[in-house]
Amino acid sequence: MGPQEPPAECHPAFGRHRGYPPRYGWLRKVHLALLDDPGCLRRPDATVVLGVGSSMVPAMGFWSQAFGLAKPCAGGLTPTTRGEWLLDDEQGADPFLEEVASLYLLHWWLLGSTPCHVPSWRYLFGHTGLRSYSRKALHELITGTTDRAGLRVPARSVVASDIACLVSMYAPSDPDQPGERVEDALFNPFRSLHVLTSGPSLNGFGDRTHTLTINRTAGQACPASVLTYACLDYAARSHGPGPGSIAVARLASAPDGPGRLLLTDSPGLLRALRSTSAQHEGLAVTESAAGEDLLAYTGPPSALAQLILTTAFPQAGAPS
Repeated sequence: MGPQEPPAECHPAFGRHRGYPPRYGWLRKVHLALLDDPGCLRRPDATVVLGVGSSMVPAMGFWSQAFGLAKPCAGGLTPTTRGEWLLDDEQGADPFLEEVASLYLLHWWLLGSTPCHVPSWRYLFGHTGLRSYSRKALHELITGTTDRAGLRVPARSVVASDIACLVSMYAPSDPDQPGERVEDALFNPFRSLHVLTSGPSLNGFGDRTHTLTINRTAGQACPASVLTYACLDYAARSHGPGPGSIAVARLASAPDGPGRLLLTDSPGLLRALRSTSAQHEGLAVTESAAGEDLLAYTGPPSALAQLILTTAFPQAGAPS
């Protein structure tokens, strides 16, 4: 069965970020706090422990779970193996998220997870067909797909909050400037991926909504190892745990696949896959009898995916 239209493939909930995109340092703060006390986010002094305002505490917990860095446990949350692999102070791959590879990897973990915690995000990047949308049009598309899925349609204010949070997370704050301010990029680190821009409405009718434009070539800056990891991660979930192959065209075009979610096309994926397969036995780009490009793997794709991350983060080994 092919991928379903969101939010059927997502947690059917909106606005759990409380309007706050993931800020620089939040994920590491939550990780360290959870190591000391899984119930730290529920404590009366959570604001002191995390150094944020009270309304930000649940947002920090949400994002840690949405990226797969923490999971529920008795009494609160606990770091996942993935979270320890990335954020451990001594042996973590990139605790301070200084590498662009980390941000692309987190972007994939957020949007490519099953189920996805952010249905509006998945819908915009994976299922929409155009490059530009007004906030009003995107709002209508999100509520429409929720209704078709037979789920309760969220309040307009909740969907509006989702869209505003998405824009704050990815789009530079001043679309009239050729580059974003340094403090904006640091405050919202995912803006450095340049996957989204936001500007005034262009309809000429005084509509106060803004136009959102997706940069469908932003993935050209994604490291080949992360793109290949995402392809194998997707193959493991869509084709099963054993050896096999998957069409590069599917990787590029599937709504829940790495091409659309990591904003690259078939040629971009092919370049990354060929570069990475030259360094790893058990992985190759081949051609079917019909002339279709395939990513072939002779071992479990999930194990190969984890191994490939060691080339992007050699100091951390592979996450299990």
